[in-house]
Amino acid sequence: MNTPPDNHPQRDDFSRPEETTRLRRAILATATARRAPPDASHLARRSALLRRAKWILPALALALLASIAIWPEMDRLINANKTTLKELAKVKIESGNLVGVTYRGVDEHNRPFMITADNVRQGHDSKLNLTNPQADILTSGGTWLLAHAQHGIYMQHAQILDLTGDVTLYRNDGLMMLSPVADIDIRRGIIVSNTWVRAEGPFGTLDASGYLLSQHDGIAQFRGPGRLILNDDRNSQHAQNEKAP
Repeated sequence: MNTPPDNHPQRDDFSRPEETTRLRRAILATATARRAPPDASHLARRSALLRRAKWILPALALALLASIAIWPEMDRLINANKTTLKELAKVKIESGNLVGVTYRGVDEHNRPFMITADNVRQGHDSKLNLTNPQADILTSGGTWLLAHAQHGIYMQHAQILDLTGDVTLYRNDGLMMLSPVADIDIRRGIIVSNTWVRAEGPFGTLDASGYLLSQHDGIAQFRGPGRLILNDDRNSQHAQNEKAP
């Protein structure tokens, strides 16, 4: 009896069982093969790498902690630099002169001050000629002093400001002084004038031939001849005038 032919094709790998067996044995042999033991040079490299890791990893962690600690100070410096750049952007240079200049600093007691001017021109011996200067000074008692004039000379290294032309000094306790000139030693907080001065304030009115103010020591000296009218004297005189027929 004849067997009918098989119409389904067969795969070649199923027709070769010896080839499949050989490949399986090769894979098992490779998987079960033992690794060769490392030599001395390989162990030395591994030990050096471990030693470096023991130092590098703690150093990186310390650097990260330090950056977190100093970040507020870095942020403050960045913002301060931004403020300085903004102020410099406002400064214009015209014919060798600086327009719209601001000088900042601290006195010997670490109290801040600020000097502004419409126009600044470099003079001899590092002197700066100022137009419409204005100085904002913080005194030892916590009061605030404003000085303004038509012209001025600022010696930046010595922190001395010489004012001329309608010098006006105003203090936030109500004292206002008018004089033609005034010399301000910003570092020591001393203001001096050798010309006439008129002072007005809560106490009354004072006219003198010169004065010396020590802001940090709380001393005010006026040179005569002069005239002092207290507010009480004004009130008494006003009352007498009302009673007079």
